[in-house]
Amino acid sequence: MSDRFVEPAYEDRSLGDVLPAVARALGVDAGLPPSGLELPPAQAYVVFLVDGLGYELLRDHEEQAPYLHSLLGEQAPATVGVPSTTATSLTSLGTALMPGVHGVVGFTNRIPGTDDLLNALLWSKSVDPEEWQPHPTAFGRLAAAGVRTTVVNKREFRTSGLTVAGQRGAAFVGADRVGERIAAVLAACSERPALAYMYEGDLDWTGHRYGVDSTSWRLQLSMVDAEAEQLRETLPDDIRIVVVADHGMVDSPADQRLDVDERPGLLDGIAVLGGEARFRHLYCRGGAVDDVAAAWRGTLGDRAKVLTRDEAVDRGWFGTVAPAVRPRLGDVMVAARGDFSVMSSASFPYETRLVGLHGSLTSAEMLVPVLVA
Repeated sequence: MSDRFVEPAYEDRSLGDVLPAVARALGVDAGLPPSGLELPPAQAYVVFLVDGLGYELLRDHEEQAPYLHSLLGEQAPATVGVPSTTATSLTSLGTALMPGVHGVVGFTNRIPGTDDLLNALLWSKSVDPEEWQPHPTAFGRLAAAGVRTTVVNKREFRTSGLTVAGQRGAAFVGADRVGERIAAVLAACSERPALAYMYEGDLDWTGHRYGVDSTSWRLQLSMVDAEAEQLRETLPDDIRIVVVADHGMVDSPADQRLDVDERPGLLDGIAVLGGEARFRHLYCRGGAVDDVAAAWRGTLGDRAKVLTRDEAVDRGWFGTVAPAVRPRLGDVMVAARGDFSVMSSASFPYETRLVGLHGSLTSAEMLVPVLVA
């Protein structure tokens, strides 16, 4: 298990650079940020995002994913943003903005002025997603530029806060089954220029539940590979597909888990514990930041990187950080190395039941494929 951290490649080769590259390939000026990604010209593009399909996982599982693996070729991976988690990554993709600008900076983050956490996957009725993420999305900009822009996803996600925050401006087509999704994508590309986005979440669910080193995960990867191949066979040759992911995943065994509720001293000075097991946001009481950082560094040692908010911002982990976003970041942040994780059986009991995790900056979590078919 590598301890090497990968810094996000914002405005070069990151997940947030995909839609600007698509716009350029479509020959459309949508007013999107610059991108270091290059995609071949086409009149229609399908962006197929496979949740949890890290670059290293795909690289190491050729037998289970022969079609997707064959597309790797010499393609260099891209990075996701920080933290390497679904809510942050999907919003980066959908807005073409850095996390420090779009403001969805984790799975759970403190709602400024409160001791409450926003769970960005479930969202909160007290938080308006258009206020939390006020910028026009890249999907919306493409639609305004004359591109037929469609999001194809499960029906339950149509009005979710995360969909509104990162994908508003596109037509939404609800489709719960693979056949439905592919048929919807085909229909969405019937007019040109077109962009269709298709999401696949079952691989991530399987990895969380059983781990990426499991028979269940390998079999699910084979099903995703077949779905990608069927998508390519169904679409006309002049429609390009780009396959990406929102993060990778690592399995965290029991002996590599620390439960903060069994180390009460670690909670001294902390008002709210947020983030997730591989990337914790620690929101401190007034004046406690240095003491909290020192306590966590002393306890965790080389199992995690512990930085204050200022240190993490200075490193560029979140890109440019807007004033409204800054207080959503932890006063102290804990990024796990190797397969280590920080649990809280009291605050986040469901995380203790997960096998596969993500959120930190290891190469297994940060690197994602960009496959063109």
